[in-house]
Order: sequence, then C-alpha cells, then structure tokens
Amino acid sequence: MEKFQKQKAELNEKLIPEANIGMVGHVAHGKTTLTEALTGKLTLTHSEELKRGITIRLGYADVSIYKDMNGHYFSSEKCPICFSDGEILRTVSFIDVPGHETLMATVLTGASLMDGAILVISATEKCPQPQTREHLTALEVVGIKNVVIVQNKIDLVTPERARESYREIKNFIKDSVIENAPIIPVSAQKRINIDAVFSAIEEKIPTPKRDETKNAKMLIARSFDINRPGTEVSKLSGGIVGGSVIQGKIRIGDEIEIQPGTRIGEKYTPLTSKIIGLKKGHLELQEAGAGGLVGLMTELDPFLTKSDSLVGNVVGLRGQLPPLYNKLNLQLHLLQRAVGTEDFSDVKPIKTGESLLINIGTARSLGNVTAVKKDFVEIELKIPIIADSDERVVISRQISGRWRLIGYGTLS
Repeated sequence: MEKFQKQKAELNEKLIPEANIGMVGHVAHGKTTLTEALTGKLTLTHSEELKRGITIRLGYADVSIYKDMNGHYFSSEKCPICFSDGEILRTVSFIDVPGHETLMATVLTGASLMDGAILVISATEKCPQPQTREHLTALEVVGIKNVVIVQNKIDLVTPERARESYREIKNFIKDSVIENAPIIPVSAQKRINIDAVFSAIEEKIPTPKRDETKNAKMLIARSFDINRPGTEVSKLSGGIVGGSVIQGKIRIGDEIEIQPGTRIGEKYTPLTSKIIGLKKGHLELQEAGAGGLVGLMTELDPFLTKSDSLVGNVVGLRGQLPPLYNKLNLQLHLLQRAVGTEDFSDVKPIKTGESLLINIGTARSLGNVTAVKKDFVEIELKIPIIADSDERVVISRQISGRWRLIGYGTLS
C-alpha cells in the first residue's frame, strides 16, 4: 500500500507542468495548429481570433510527454505506433504567441515566460519571413537559447522544395545563438513527425533549475472574470489571474500583493488579496513552484481582473516584491539594425525627448527619454514597472508607424 501511494505521488508530481515552451514564428506558419497537434488543445479561444485565424493574445496549453521501451515519444499513456505502455517523463506548458507584426509587444510578453521555444517555419514560403526574423531576435534579446526548429507544411511541397527550404533555414540561423538547433520536418495538420518534435523537446529544452528559497514572484499573463452575467452577488467568485511563477513558491492561504496594481486617477494603487484556489495544468494544488502556467483564484473583485486588465502586474507575498520603478536608468545595448523593417534600416542613437516602448517580464510601458549620456539613458515611465536588478529591459521604437525592436538595456 505504501509503495502504491509513493508511485501515485510520483505520477501526480510529473503531471504538474514544470517548464514553459514558446511557439514562435511568422503569421500563418502553423504555430497554433502545431500546438493543437502536440497537446490536443486549440489555443484560439477568443471570438476575434477564431474569426481572423490568428493569435492575438497569448494562448497556452499543457501536455504530458511519454516514452515507451521502443524509444517512441507521445502524449498519451499508450503509444499510438506500437500500442505499448508509456512512462511519463514530464509535463510542459506551451505558450502560443502572435506572429502578426503589429503584436510584437505580446510576443515579448510571451518570451519573458519561456524556458525554451519552438520556432515554426513553413516550407511553403521563403525563409526568413519578416516575423521569423523578428521573433528570433526577440528570443536572443530576452536570452532564450534552447530552441527546436519545426519545418512545417512539408505535405504541401515537393521533395525538392523541402530540401531548398531546409537550406534556407540553415543559412538563416548561421552565426546565431540557435545555429545548431535541430530542424524537424513536420505536417502539423496531418500529425506527421509529431513524435520527433517531442523527442527534440526532451533533448534540447530541459527543465531549468529553480530556486524555491527566493521570495515568490509570479508574472501575470492573463486575468479574467469567470462569473456568468446575472450571477447572484452571494455566489460570485473572486477574480482569476494566470501566469507563471518564476521563482519561489506560492500556496493557498497566502496573503499576496499585486503591483503596480490598478490605476486610480493619475496614480497606480497596489492590490492585496488572498489565494483561495490554485490550479496548474488540470490539477488543483495546495502549492505551486516555478515553471509551467498557473491560475490563481483570489478574493479580488472580479471587475478588477476582467479582460486581461491585470496583465503586466507582478504577484508576490506582501512586502516581498522587487522595487517599483517610475523612472529607469539603463545601460544600452542597441542592435545594429531595427527588427521587422523592410529596408533593414540602421538603429539610430536614442535622443532626449523621444518616446519608447518598454517591456520587462509581462509588463509594458511607454517611456519618455529625459537624458542620454554615451551608452546610458534615463527614461520616465507612464506606467510604473516592477523589476529585479538583473532583468533585461527590452526597447522598441516607433518606425513608420509601428513599434520595432531596437535593443535592450540593463538597470544601472
């Protein structure tokens, strides 16, 4: 009996998502279809996304990865190839980010949650497409090095085009941080070679070591109200926040603080609440550590969490969050060329008085440059941001009416 209980506990432990893997790449190259092929879940959940066929907000889905004695990888208890029993290796969360060029800030939000990424490139189009190049740069800027490349839609091209596409991909990634990343030919639509993707994930995207002794810190990527219209006041559920714990642990009953909070007048007011429910994957837990995506049920007024209104906030135990910044002093690391521009225009020096888009973690803010000195810049923020001293601050500039990634900064 004791042995059975131990085995059950070990199985439940492996059903808890422990790593976040991003799906990145050009619009319509098959990221959402690949996520569905791997997990069985369609991440297009909003009506506008379903209508337009593109991802607008971050989508996410969990999957448990199994392996049998014959070396097959799959996502069910029995192998779909030889029908043998599988051993569960781990459970991971996939984050499906937008490929559309106008949604780059959401891409950077997703990148801040990733432990690794799958770069999806369609064999039907010449590589690289604009957002393929932009997403690779975004991964490099936020420090994502563990990447698997999926050459998708091979069922739609000739063998000659498939080989040509492979050569284009190899030339594209040459001299980049993912130069040696595996390239897996796949048809996500027809579920061809999905087992090879699971194998590459296990080999190339390990679960990183976590420090559970640090103060708890969770980045909010989604927030919503689960109550149906007309629900009686006495039966209302508190607001839900979703995201990823990146360090420490959170538990049911914890008194939490959410910063910068909600805007009242011209100021942002921190929110305080209590965790009354905690869900990770499909499991209801008493506590959750770093890795994977987690949903918290709180005692917050659900009005405060509806329609992703708390995205960009940081959750921690009361009094234990990192500093709140209204002004940033950054050491600059600018790219040679602006990402996503058709003419690959050079990045011009930042000037006093210009406006920049700032991303840290899942947070974004507009900033006004108040001082520039050599490689250092001072930026006054319209929305305050929580940040640790070792975090990268991603910087975008408006070029031809669109925000383009131009570099990053480190707090000084």
